[in-house]
Amino acid sequence: MDAMMMGMMSKGMMPMAGMESMDMAMMQACMDACSACEQACTVCSAQSMDDGMMMSCAAMSMNCADMCNTMMRAMMRPMGMDMASMMAMLDACAAMCRACMDECMAHSSMSEVCAMCAQACRACMDACMQMKSAMA
Repeated sequence: MDAMMMGMMSKGMMPMAGMESMDMAMMQACMDACSACEQACTVCSAQSMDDGMMMSCAAMSMNCADMCNTMMRAMMRPMGMDMASMMAMLDACAAMCRACMDECMAHSSMSEVCAMCAQACRACMDACMQMKSAMA
């Protein structure tokens, strides 16, 4: 679905006010990073809850998964996109990814899943900041 939407936007069928020159490949890469982070955080939260000792990691991972999902869904609605809101959302997503990454890094030596989650969070944070820079 997102590939079809990106194709339609790149052909000009869905104009994005103020974003006519947006790099659709960069937007797709950001959505992909958000999706990967959401999945990694979901796995991490499940493992952390099973462990019982890392409940703060589980909660942080669930919050990050939700934020990444929301960011990705907002990018898929270009007709309703408000530039100021999108910039704030990219900042919020990057901040949530940083917080989750930091929490998971604290457990990465004990948990391969936390290490994987931290890497996905870093990639998503970087993609959000690249997207924001491109939109500025």
